[in-house]
Amino acid sequence: MNILFLTLLDFSTLNEKGIYTDLMREFLRDNHTVCIISPTEKGKKQPTRLIANEKNKILKLQIGNTQKTNMIEKGISTLTLEAKFKKGIKEYFSNIKFDLVIYSTPPITLQKAVDYVKKRDNAKTYLLLKDIFPQNAVDLGILSKNGFKGIIHNYFREKEKKLYALSDYIGCMSQANVDFLLNNNPTIPHKTVEVCPNSIDPLQIISEKQMIDLVKEKYKIPSDRTVFIYGGNLGKPQGIDFLIECLDANKANDQAYFIIVGAGTEFNKVKNYFEKEQPKNAQLFEHLPKNDYEMLANACDVGLIFLDKRFTIPNFPSRLLSYMQASKPVIAATDINTDIGKVIEGGQFGYWSESGNIQGFNQCIQLLCDEKLREQFGKNARSYLENNYTAKHSYEIIIKHFK
Repeated sequence: MNILFLTLLDFSTLNEKGIYTDLMREFLRDNHTVCIISPTEKGKKQPTRLIANEKNKILKLQIGNTQKTNMIEKGISTLTLEAKFKKGIKEYFSNIKFDLVIYSTPPITLQKAVDYVKKRDNAKTYLLLKDIFPQNAVDLGILSKNGFKGIIHNYFREKEKKLYALSDYIGCMSQANVDFLLNNNPTIPHKTVEVCPNSIDPLQIISEKQMIDLVKEKYKIPSDRTVFIYGGNLGKPQGIDFLIECLDANKANDQAYFIIVGAGTEFNKVKNYFEKEQPKNAQLFEHLPKNDYEMLANACDVGLIFLDKRFTIPNFPSRLLSYMQASKPVIAATDINTDIGKVIEGGQFGYWSESGNIQGFNQCIQLLCDEKLREQFGKNARSYLENNYTAKHSYEIIIKHFK
C-alpha cells in the first residue's frame, strides 16, 4: 500500500527513535511505501524541502511557530496548519494515489487535509488519538465552555467532531481512552474504535556498573541512594506544583535522590524552587543532549510520571516507554481518570498515587528504596513492554483492517 503519515513531530529520517518513526519503519519492513509530512517551524529558518529515499519520502514543510512562542502566534500557526498541509500534498504528492492516511493528534486541525486525500484517492483513514482536545485545555483552565473562550472551545470542538467523523478507524492509547471517546461522542460507531497503544521498537540496553558509576560521578549523584528521575515536558499538563511539593516533602529523605530533566512553560517555576530552597538531594537540568540524557536515565533507578489532578481525560504519557525500555520501575502520580496506574500496577512494574496525595506518593518512594523489589519490577517493566507495547504490535493492529 501507499501510506501517507501526517504529524507535527519534526524529524528528517526514519532512523530516529520514537513512537512514530518506529511505527513507520514497520510499514517499510512489510514493503509498503511511506510518504510523510513532518513540518519544521519558521523559527528554524529552513525552507520546505523533500527528502526522498527508495521506499519513503519525508516532506519537511515549513509552518508557523507553535512551540516556544506566545499564544497569539501559536493560535494563528495552528489555524493555518491544514491549509499548509493540503498545499504540500498537492505540490509534492500529486502523482501518488494513497491507500491509507494515518495522522495523529495533536493537532485536530489537519481535518481538511485528511478529507482532501480521502476524497481524492478514495483512501482509508486511521487516527492515532494521542490527546483529546479541546477538553484537555478546559481541564487545565486554558479554555472554558462559556464566554469568549467558549467560542474558541466550540470552534475546536466542531473540528474535533469532523475529524472523528472522517476517520475510518480510531486507535486510542488505552481502554480508558476508548471508553471516554465513545461516552462523549455517541455518533462514533463503536466498531471503528480500538486500543492502539503508544509503542516503540525496543533497544537492548546493557547496564554496566562501571558505566553507571562514571555517570553518577560526572553528575555528582551519590551512589548510596535510590535515584528517581523525571524526564520530559515541564508544563501545565504535568501538574508542576505537585512535583515541587514532592521534592520539598523529601528534602530530608536520606535514602532518595531526585533528578529533574526537562523544559516547558513551567520550567522557571521549578528553577525558582531550586534556587530558593537549594535541596541537597535533587538536581535540575533544563536540557541535555539525547545521548547524555539516555545515559543519565540508565544510571537512575526509578522513573517518575506526573499529570495534573484536574484532568478528566485519560492521558497516557509515552514517557512510560523509555523507562520500561531501560528496565526501570515507575511511579505515576496522576489524576484518577487515566488508567496508566492500573497498567503499571497490573503489570507489577511500579506504583500509582493520586496527584495531590503527598502521603501516598511518599509511600511509593519508600517502597522502591528496596533494591530487590526494584530489580524485580524492572524486569517486569521490560517484559511488559516487549509483550504489549512494541511498534510491531501497533502495526499489526492497524494493518489487520486491510488484509
